Amino acid sequence: MQAGNDAGSGSAAPGLARMLGFAAMPVFALMALWTGLSGGPSDMLCMSTQGSSPLDGMAMMYGLMSVFHAAPWLRLVQRR
Repeated sequence: MQAGNDAGSGSAAPGLARMLGFAAMPVFALMALWTGLSGGPSDMLCMSTQGSSPLDGMAMMYGLMSVFHAAPWLRLVQRR
C-alpha cells in the first residue's frame, strides 16, 4: 500500500474549498450593508469626507470584494 492512498486522506478538502468559495460573497455583501447602514464614523484617515456618502470607505471596499467573489455563484446559476 502506498503512502497517501488512504480512503479518507484529503477527501474533505475540495468540498471545504467549495463551501468557502460560496461563503465569501454573501459575507462581504452583509458586511457592506451593515457598514453602510450603521452610520458609524468613517475611516479616521478620511475625516474631511466624513458624512459624504453611506457607501464610502469600508462599505465600498466590502461591496467590491463581494462583486469580486461572485464567481462561484455565477457558475452555479449558469449551470442551471
